[in-house]
Amino acid sequence: MEGPVVLLQPGVGPAVVTERYVVGVDTGLSGTLRAADHLLLDLAAELGLDDGVVGCTHHVREGRRHTALSFSTPLERVARAAWRALTEREFGAALGAERHGPDELAAGAAHAAAEHLARTGGRAVRYGGVDALTGTVTVARLLAVSAVERIVVLGAPDGPDPDQRIVTRDHVRPEWREGRLVLAAMPAAGGTLVPFEVPDPTPCCADH
Repeated sequence: MEGPVVLLQPGVGPAVVTERYVVGVDTGLSGTLRAADHLLLDLAAELGLDDGVVGCTHHVREGRRHTALSFSTPLERVARAAWRALTEREFGAALGAERHGPDELAAGAAHAAAEHLARTGGRAVRYGGVDALTGTVTVARLLAVSAVERIVVLGAPDGPDPDQRIVTRDHVRPEWREGRLVLAAMPAAGGTLVPFEVPDPTPCCADH
């Protein structure tokens, strides 16, 4: 999928128009989120996708439930290069109205690309500032150095205090919600917060 993304400022209206090109990929992966993360990072490296690319995982619920991926970039040439490389594989792929691969996988890739382009779904694994989110940081610091735009805390409708500390566990996976990259967090020991998603939720599936 490809097209403009309009960023809105409350009470002002459209402020910035940023062109994003989104490539959807579906390999039929039905493993853990850990496996999906590894696949996404490996594919990003193989396709030569640089730090300006946002990479997400997406649940595909039509037919056999599995996970698809999406990558967005502001550069059309980068998206086109990734598309050309993907068409040499047996994966499902989607870019704009173009489709490649088996019907089920092509549809899954299109679903992932559409969610990412609309910013209505997708769990971000690779995004701006993710490498800085290690150890313990404050809410204000997390929002300042990364692409995460909002933090929501279970049981706290007003949101966290900017000085509250977040123990990242070196695993911060925000999701697209209504056009914004949002991190779900929950209270933890000592008045801290932790991301809602626990790293390595299935230790038995650790790397061999």
